Amino acid sequence: MIHADTKKKVRVMFTPFRDGLQSSFGGKVRLKDILPAMQFSAEKAKIRHFEFGGGARYQAPYFYVGEDPFVCQDEMRKAVGKDVDLQILTRSVSGVTLTTQRLRALELQAKLMHKHGTTWDRNFDYMNDVDNLEKTGKPIIDSGMHHQVCVALMGLPFHSDEVHTADFYIGIIKKLVDKGLHMDSVCLKDASGTTDPNTCYETAKGIRRILPPEVLLWQHTHDTASLAVAQYMAGLEGGVDGIDLSCRPMASGTVQPDVRSMAHALKGTGYELDIDVSYMTEIENMLNESMAEYDFDPVTTTADARVVGFPMPGGAIGPNVHMMKEAGILNKYSEVLAEFPVVVKAGGAWTSVTPGSQQYWTQAFNNVLLGRWKKMEAGYGRAVLGYFGRPPLPPDPEVIKITSEQLGLPVFNGDPLEAAADSVELAVAAIKERNLPVNDESTFLVASSIVPGKNMDLNEGIRFLSGKAKIVLPLKKKEEPKTAVVPQTQTNAPALTGPVTTTCTVEEGGSIRTFKVTVEPAASRGSSAPTVTPASGTGKSTPVFSPFKGKVELVELKVKIGDAVKEGQVVASVEAMKAKHDVRAPTSGTVMTINAELGNDVQAGQPIMTLG
Repeated sequence: MIHADTKKKVRVMFTPFRDGLQSSFGGKVRLKDILPAMQFSAEKAKIRHFEFGGGARYQAPYFYVGEDPFVCQDEMRKAVGKDVDLQILTRSVSGVTLTTQRLRALELQAKLMHKHGTTWDRNFDYMNDVDNLEKTGKPIIDSGMHHQVCVALMGLPFHSDEVHTADFYIGIIKKLVDKGLHMDSVCLKDASGTTDPNTCYETAKGIRRILPPEVLLWQHTHDTASLAVAQYMAGLEGGVDGIDLSCRPMASGTVQPDVRSMAHALKGTGYELDIDVSYMTEIENMLNESMAEYDFDPVTTTADARVVGFPMPGGAIGPNVHMMKEAGILNKYSEVLAEFPVVVKAGGAWTSVTPGSQQYWTQAFNNVLLGRWKKMEAGYGRAVLGYFGRPPLPPDPEVIKITSEQLGLPVFNGDPLEAAADSVELAVAAIKERNLPVNDESTFLVASSIVPGKNMDLNEGIRFLSGKAKIVLPLKKKEEPKTAVVPQTQTNAPALTGPVTTTCTVEEGGSIRTFKVTVEPAASRGSSAPTVTPASGTGKSTPVFSPFKGKVELVELKVKIGDAVKEGQVVASVEAMKAKHDVRAPTSGTVMTINAELGNDVQAGQPIMTLG
């Protein structure tokens, strides 16, 4: 049993205002709904260390909420005062993005994060690539922020004596110490909460032994598998100085344990949290009131022991389940989970923390939907080929061969930072082309949203700067008031004799979007509806639908009105599960109408185009 002969204070980073939001809602929460509780936590509860940005809480504000993440950070800094530590989360060669960046972009990121209130930067590499950690740590150090290096932990869904053991994790820090990298603290980061307590203890003990005494040892986990408190107890016994904790309603489940749970577990051990537990109920009540509109999904609030077999981070399970619901394919959830160990082993056993989690998930999804390895997801494929760094284990040679053929890319053994596109240069060009303001913030908003192959008009940074941000908040559905239907006895509108295209404007959450709508006449009883058929058409109209049963986004149109297409030809692409999926022509013919614009959400049963 853990015991300290003299009283020992355990440092706490309070996470409900970043990881709590990400793991519960993918970060899609309005600032006004959390700021009062954060201010209370600093002013009244005297909490001195918060997580407040990076990860999904950098992306979600402008991707889905219509808010500037840098303004959010400024307001949070004002709310807590100048003497409180505010921490972000960054992803090594990906920074705060989902793809690789050049060092130039990471230097701009560090500059802006420090400018907008950040004092600590927790940097992890999902491959646990030591070279990546060394190179991406330098911009953080140069900015003046506290540099926290992470070892990414994960319980493997298969047995291995080579990787994800205590010796493997200790070896990563030993290499960084030998390189002379400046580290203010080291964090044992288990995003899925699947590392067994004994490995937590042995890893903490081994790393503490090789670290200088002034370097703090931190521990981060999630309670997804109900292991978090046991993991923290083991880590503290091994020499951990600080841990991450949260507060209901955003605690436990896929988030960190509640402060109260951990405080109770430490009673009588000589260990004590440096946080006042008595204020947690007030903080919880404030959050319950301010977030009463939000729909808490049981998948993110309930522990799930199955996660030890599909080690997904808390911050990824919720968003992926939400996306599957939107796309109408939640019935595939269990099949995707069952495929998870296959893609982990074949890929090389990198940790399932962002972007690795999304790479695993999307590839498992593709395997279930289309057949194993029939479509290699670009991120997973590039990771297998070495474009994100060196995986802990060699990937499956057959999967490497299939990936290289499908993506048209060779195996890469160089520096991921040098192989990345110059996102800063691309961003500046795109901003100038659209006559938008160019400054460090706008440049980074666009640069960090660039996805290879994605139309720049759909870039979330461009959308936000243009006043066209999507508003996708996980709010409870409100029941629409029922209205009486009044029979229409006559109309002065002329009868439709063919398809009519018009536009409509929709205002949602302060964002205005314009849609093109095509209305076709209904068929009269006993006769067929009139159609508009080009001279080269087949004489009948065939709608082209998304391959999904729910709502997805149209991200690519490969044809225009009048084009001849063949059966099976890719005519458009939609985005589901953060990946592009082909839309194929169900028959040969000519494109008669295009019924949606790029960026539109398309529902099942709503034609993207018609062929004739």
